[in-house]
Amino acid sequence: MSVPDRGRGGVGGDLGWFRGELYRCLTARADALFELADAVLCADGPVRSLPGLSLIAEHRRGHGALYDALGAGRVDVDRLRTAVVSVPLPRAGDGRIVLAVDVTCWLRPEANTVPERILCHTYGRAKDQHIGVPGWSYSFVVALETGRSSWTAPLDVVRLTPGADLAAVTAGQVRDVLARLIAAGHWRPGDPHMWVVMDAGYDAARLAWLLRDLPVRVVARLRSDRVLRRPTPPRQPGVLGRPRRHGGEFIFGDPASWGDPDVTTVTETRLYGTARARAWHRLHPRLTRRAAWADCPDLPILEGTLIRLDVTRLPSGATAKPVWLWCSTSIGPDPAAAPDAAMVDLLWQVFLRRFDIEHTFRLFKQTLGWTVPKLRDPAAADRWTWLLIAAHTQLRLARPIAADLRRPWERPAAPERLTPARVRRDFRHLRATSTCPARAPKPTRAGPGRPPGQPNRHPTRRHDVHTVTSNEPGKPKPRKKKSTDPRPRRTG
Repeated sequence: MSVPDRGRGGVGGDLGWFRGELYRCLTARADALFELADAVLCADGPVRSLPGLSLIAEHRRGHGALYDALGAGRVDVDRLRTAVVSVPLPRAGDGRIVLAVDVTCWLRPEANTVPERILCHTYGRAKDQHIGVPGWSYSFVVALETGRSSWTAPLDVVRLTPGADLAAVTAGQVRDVLARLIAAGHWRPGDPHMWVVMDAGYDAARLAWLLRDLPVRVVARLRSDRVLRRPTPPRQPGVLGRPRRHGGEFIFGDPASWGDPDVTTVTETRLYGTARARAWHRLHPRLTRRAAWADCPDLPILEGTLIRLDVTRLPSGATAKPVWLWCSTSIGPDPAAAPDAAMVDLLWQVFLRRFDIEHTFRLFKQTLGWTVPKLRDPAAADRWTWLLIAAHTQLRLARPIAADLRRPWERPAAPERLTPARVRRDFRHLRATSTCPARAPKPTRAGPGRPPGQPNRHPTRRHDVHTVTSNEPGKPKPRKKKSTDPRPRRTG
């Protein structure tokens, strides 16, 4: 049963307020863009065709207005970002805000007329190999929630342009998101530090250093061939020479170098069986004066807590491999205390919640049709992306008041257990009781089109494919030679 809006303070009122604020964020072609978002939410099944959305009853305009809205419309992205973080946000089990960052691709391998394409990292498209496919890469920042759920709260997205530095872009995104969260009142002085969770593809140490002045801690997975360093031992009397900056090595592949862990926990889980976590405090990577640290006058010591997680089984039945996690603790003006047993358990459980962002990416691509349009203008692609983020936010706000319109072969689900796709089934009924500021279309007729016998004499420009980063403009990176050293690979 649908529930009408109850004002800004109610659950339905948050949905009505956001829909009104979304309309005010659309500064050009507002009516067509707003009805396009409603058509995405009210479609009966997955979005398979962009002009097919013009056949949805909630979209009262033709397919020409749909393409015109994406091509010539305007979205006040800064105001929309503020509106997205102004609604209630999910939190972790202890009440803190947990953000996850990840990059997903909009592949356009054969679109030679599309500018600003880069080589996107993909896996499994050619005999389970890591290959680069031309397309657009988007960096997302989402808020995670606790419990068994596929819900996340997308808060920001930035398209990676050719030559962009992923760590710098991500740090700027997180900094802006945290500023908006603090301005919206989601975090106040004295609250627990916010966590930023990421996978092994990010430079966790550099991100922790770039965000050192903020109330945030970085939690990242490390590769199994890494080597960290222990704290510097006390200087012995009478020893000459330059003081040491690093202690002994902690080699992930050599258990003899680990020593006794500072914290050990054993937890029984439903999906993974027995989960054993061991933590070592005050471990830091050895930085070298190259790449991103080439211009740093004094290389910092970035200490943190290293966690090794071992589980009995995986839900997919594959062989369970250990997971190495690193959490920054002693970085910034307000260092955090070393994690205790309860905090260590919360850290690895929060990292496992990071995989919920994959469900959000799948919803965007397979259900909401994010990569369906064959757009040529990158600005139109950004406009379409933000429109889907606004649509997903409406689904999240409609979650507590949506009815379970399940199929006959589906099991009943409690209101708090509805997936985004099942909430979308009832959105058409919720829309009728919520704010709909879009105006009715004016009567019009089709344009004359191109005169007969006059072909297009202006061919579209072709564009090259770029990489995300490069050493010098126009100079390709040298390929690394295969090593014949039988020793195990190590990266510090």
